[in-house]
Amino acid sequence: MGVLVYCTLANCRALCDTPLMKLLSISLTLAASLALAGAAEKKTSDGKAPAKKAPPADLQPNPKKLNPPPGVVVPVAVKAELTASAESLGKEIDALRTSLKDKPALLALLPDVQIYHNAVRYALEDDIFTSTNQFNSARNLLKVGHERAAALKAGNAPWNTKAGLLALKKELEGKAKTPTTLTHIPVVRGYLSKIDGSVQPYGLKVPVTYLTGDDKPRRLDFWLHGRGDTLNEIAFIDGQSRAGGTFLPDDAFVLDPYGRFMNAFKFAGETDVWEGLDHAAKHYPIDRNKLSMRGFSMGGAGAWHLGAHHASEFASVNPGAGFVDVKNYQKLGDKLDTIPWWEQKLWNLYDPLACPINFVNTSLIAYSGEIDAQKAAADLMEAALLKEGIKMTHIIGPKTGHAFEPQAKKVVAKLVDEATVKGINHQPTHIKFVTYSTRFGDMHDVVIYAMEEHWKQASVEADIVPGKSIRMKTENVKSLHLVQTLLPGDSVALNLDGSQLKLAKDQAAFNRGSLSVFRCEKGKAGWQLLHGPPEGGTKHRFLQGPIDDAFMDSFVMVRPTYEPMNAASGQWVKTELAEAAFHWRRYFRGEARVKDDVLINADDIRDSNLILWGDPQSNKLLQRIAPMLPIKWDGKVIKVGDKTYDATKHVPVFIFLNPLNPSRYVVINSGFTFPQYAGASNSQQTPKLPDWAILDMSVPLAERVGGKGVVDANFFGEKWELK
Repeated sequence: MGVLVYCTLANCRALCDTPLMKLLSISLTLAASLALAGAAEKKTSDGKAPAKKAPPADLQPNPKKLNPPPGVVVPVAVKAELTASAESLGKEIDALRTSLKDKPALLALLPDVQIYHNAVRYALEDDIFTSTNQFNSARNLLKVGHERAAALKAGNAPWNTKAGLLALKKELEGKAKTPTTLTHIPVVRGYLSKIDGSVQPYGLKVPVTYLTGDDKPRRLDFWLHGRGDTLNEIAFIDGQSRAGGTFLPDDAFVLDPYGRFMNAFKFAGETDVWEGLDHAAKHYPIDRNKLSMRGFSMGGAGAWHLGAHHASEFASVNPGAGFVDVKNYQKLGDKLDTIPWWEQKLWNLYDPLACPINFVNTSLIAYSGEIDAQKAAADLMEAALLKEGIKMTHIIGPKTGHAFEPQAKKVVAKLVDEATVKGINHQPTHIKFVTYSTRFGDMHDVVIYAMEEHWKQASVEADIVPGKSIRMKTENVKSLHLVQTLLPGDSVALNLDGSQLKLAKDQAAFNRGSLSVFRCEKGKAGWQLLHGPPEGGTKHRFLQGPIDDAFMDSFVMVRPTYEPMNAASGQWVKTELAEAAFHWRRYFRGEARVKDDVLINADDIRDSNLILWGDPQSNKLLQRIAPMLPIKWDGKVIKVGDKTYDATKHVPVFIFLNPLNPSRYVVINSGFTFPQYAGASNSQQTPKLPDWAILDMSVPLAERVGGKGVVDANFFGEKWELK
């Protein structure tokens, strides 16, 4: 027998070309006679995904459940050796920062050296060497770091040139145990993150066809890695330095983000994906019209989420396994009364199952092993799309657990290749998408700029005759931005929920060449076009909360330097600030910028979200803005509207527009809100607080689970007012 399918692949491809059937379902069952890649794949006979691997037995105890966990004990002599080499490399980096000051092109490549230094420095400082084998890996990384530093000092960067990578190709092929001809050459790059100023690594597989051919823009596939709690920077860089990959499409780049460790590519992990792409596009000819979002297991969850919330950015989305929501994956259906209402609302920020219809804006090709427990997530998505009249392309590897079945993998590769080569359709005739937050409020050339009420579903559906007319229906949308390509004299008729509007260049909020942006606002009389900047002081795109939203962009933690209003809150702030900085380093693998309140300058206020610790007496910047904040407090009382709380036992935490710069946030007394879940399932790494909360200071961070220690909490309204 061959392949049994619900329809032939030829028919499937033909149907996929029709709008309604773009996400056609293909459930493959291969005959038993087909060879399976048994030895190389993890399979289970009971249909369950493999259990989470236990940490190596020689790791140190981990009573605090830190992630990455404490590593093996490093012998004194090894620690001294690695520390000395890392410090030497650090001095070389400092010297290059000075000597290359007048050579910006070379200075911009310094992060390519720093990633090797940081990988070993972090492992030493955080005590996270995962095995004794990593001592040699660290030595090798430092060796490469020294080599790159010497090259930069000499004015060269061979890892950033075609000739240098072709030389690496020859070297790798020469070291192979069997004759090998590589199609892609691995290179590890680093960039400076806007979030915290840290240097972050990513891996790139560079196609040999580019190295030996022209500089035309080429396809790029993201490959998001799976869960691995011991995937410290040493392990990641070491792995990305090796040839090979799950999928290596012809004449295409493959970008492997680190994603700031283990967060399913959410929050700062999501920002890392986009920052890695932007950096790669500066150095290689990337065709952004041919991007594919792919991953497996935790990486599959990341592909589900990024694909759902940014569907029109990808020509194809290819999740393998991975979760699609919190409630079902964690089996919480009968436990909802134990979970705070605001936490449940915030599941909709990242749950792809909350917005399955968004996938009609791309080509979705999902994969599951037939007996993989995580197949249930794809089945949920398939059922949700079917309710919308859409059939999902779902390739199923027969008798396979948490792995790719070889024949099914070939089908996946073919379908993804076909969709990605076509590229993104930038002139769709139909757009439909939903969101619960303006954080993820855009699709193609439509942006939900403001909502009538956050955390309730907002939707847009549009039928488009390119260059002529748009008929659009919305729900729970207050403000829209529409992007159109128009020449002088051109116009497009817009029917927006029954309001008749004319899109012409003289009606645009602003024009740049042939590009025009129109700002549509909903009022009592219907929709109208408005000129000039949007109204300030409202929740809108990228400034809508909750607290965790502030940590997806540049932030600075501001330490108080004066006496607190009361001793209890002063000690609480000191402890929580230290924990926030520690957890950021541990779980998001960066280095939070912490500055004294008296050292905050105009650049900080202009460029960063400010995380203000303390109270209006202890923190001088907080004192400056306190009269303009919605929550008031002194040494005795906290006032939230008509409610009061004892300030000697409680502390306010909240996010708000910075009164000194309303295009940025201030956050009061909080880091990211889920460090107590950072070592748990990635599906549980969701916001645990809304826009504001009153915390009981007697409940430590580790015990703030299920709402414990949260005396009161809520979201602000759409004008940042108390509800």
